[in-house]
Amino acid sequence: MLDHDNRVRDEFTRQAEIFSASAAITDAVLTQRFVTALGVAAQGSVLDVACGPGILSAAIAKSAREVVAFDLTPQMLKKAAQRCTEAGLDNVTFREGNATELPFADAAFDAAVTRLSVHHFDRPVRVMSEIFRVLRPGGHFVLADVISSEVPAESELQNAIEILRDPSHVRMLPGSELTSLVEDAGFAIESLTSWDKAREFEEWMGIVNDASRVPPLRAVVRALASAGVSAGMGLSKDGEKISLFHRWNLIAARK
Repeated sequence: MLDHDNRVRDEFTRQAEIFSASAAITDAVLTQRFVTALGVAAQGSVLDVACGPGILSAAIAKSAREVVAFDLTPQMLKKAAQRCTEAGLDNVTFREGNATELPFADAAFDAAVTRLSVHHFDRPVRVMSEIFRVLRPGGHFVLADVISSEVPAESELQNAIEILRDPSHVRMLPGSELTSLVEDAGFAIESLTSWDKAREFEEWMGIVNDASRVPPLRAVVRALASAGVSAGMGLSKDGEKISLFHRWNLIAARK
């Protein structure tokens, strides 16, 4: 049986090619939200935690003194390095490891970012503590993740669907819990932005790059949509087309 770290590596090694090219993942509007939220801190030393294919790392590196792209999955780091090379960026370094034990000194960075990661962390409290530790006093932290419903039954159902889609998913937090997670680590939240991102089932499933998961999960979400159950993610169907949304929260905070 795979432990959690190996499950994450397994999933994202298989997903790397499609994930790194997905329009939903490479969304320039979301990337710009991070750069804007960082403000002048984007000019300093920035840590990108769970950097994936380096979308944020490459964008921030255009103005930063240096960026460290950090991820658990070697194939994702390979994609990140390729992206930065193709962009002509030479101020990004790549480090492999677990975010629960960041291999950096205290107060090593001016800023840190993480995107679409918290719901994959099996120890999110520990990760937040580590990010807080490696930031200098006054350092900026920008986090964005998809969130679940504040209604416990809806949150539970949505997370069940997400785990069936991708077993490396741990738990999508309700917005109130995500806020508390950041505050409890010691950060002072300066702003919170929320928005909904429309998705189509087939596109969303295609990213995981495992065709065997699609038919059973399609049957489940179609039945839920037909019964008027939104699962906290706006499930609906129009003929054979199944639609949903992901609700995002972006938090900008300071140490």
